[in-house]
Amino acid sequence: MAWELLLWLFSFFVVAAALGIIIFQLMCLSDLELDYINPFDSASRINKSVMPEFILQGSLCGIYLLTGHWSMVLLNAPLVYFNVKLYMRRQHLVDVTEIFNHLGKEKKYRLIKLGFYVFLFFIVIYRLVSSAVVGILELDDESL
Repeated sequence: MAWELLLWLFSFFVVAAALGIIIFQLMCLSDLELDYINPFDSASRINKSVMPEFILQGSLCGIYLLTGHWSMVLLNAPLVYFNVKLYMRRQHLVDVTEIFNHLGKEKKYRLIKLGFYVFLFFIVIYRLVSSAVVGILELDDESL
């Protein structure tokens, strides 16, 4: 049961990091929209954070696959597929010259991802707390 707790603790930190990355990207796009930052700086900041987010999402799905949590794999698989499709088409980076033309689309795309990560965050918190409670109850049963 300790491995289960470690899995959900790892998942908690990975999903929290992915949430932070998505919020950072949305802040960069909002700053660009309000003209607080120039397009080059905004695009370079967003582009630096895209691959770490893709790696976090892919590794999380891979960990769920290896540990046999099939419902979590099925929940994460569409986003991993979409990320791989974007990467293969070389559309995962924000173009400096076209950033204003695609600003609405980029914000909507990242808002949908934010909603997904918030949903995933609540699932992970629930599973983390439930595995911790089960672990504590099993330790209590062994002591009796």
